[in-house]
Amino acid sequence: MATPTQDWTTAQLLSDAVSKKDIVTFLHVNATHDFLVEFKLTGKLPTVVKNAKKDSLSEAYNSLFTRKAFRGADEPSEEDIMASKTTAPTETKVEAAVETGPPKFTKTVLKKGDKIGFPRKGSNVAVFYTGYFDDGTMFDTNDNTKKKSNPLRFRVGAGRVIPGWDDAMLSMSRGEKAKIIVEAEHAYGKKGLLDAKVPIPPNTRLTFEVELVSLD
Repeated sequence: MATPTQDWTTAQLLSDAVSKKDIVTFLHVNATHDFLVEFKLTGKLPTVVKNAKKDSLSEAYNSLFTRKAFRGADEPSEEDIMASKTTAPTETKVEAAVETGPPKFTKTVLKKGDKIGFPRKGSNVAVFYTGYFDDGTMFDTNDNTKKKSNPLRFRVGAGRVIPGWDDAMLSMSRGEKAKIIVEAEHAYGKKGLLDAKVPIPPNTRLTFEVELVSLD
């Protein structure tokens, strides 16, 4: 598992730009269980989010990178640990799996943005992108190296793009370019997108290189 990059500043962590759920989800996926125990962040995601305070979460997030307390590839995440518990009734376990499942996307920053202009739900954004399958095959692009190419414009959170994109936009700042991997259930899911120029099969994970060129 690649070591994540520290993309959120303390100011962003303490503001409304980053929710408590975003921070807890990130820590549950990337931190060791012992680290989560130390900061009292173990347990079901909704419960942890409800009880945690923003300043404590900010401290934990920054400490994760300072101490490099990242879990190894062979270590279960907090979501895996909670999902493996079988004491709760079946319906409760299903709900927990939904709440504590994998994030909608994982991101690697390729070029830093201005760290000031962050989209919110309802923001209008313009992006250049290229999409790839896991085998490296490109299935779509509006490549900004072409003189006549135009950025894709959409409103964040309005359902105009796949769910993984809507969430990923909230973590990017103006000018940022990032590699974003979207799990199948947060891309085109079980139906796929079979009528596209390059058909996307059902249950397909997708990788995008996305550049946020403007927002308002």
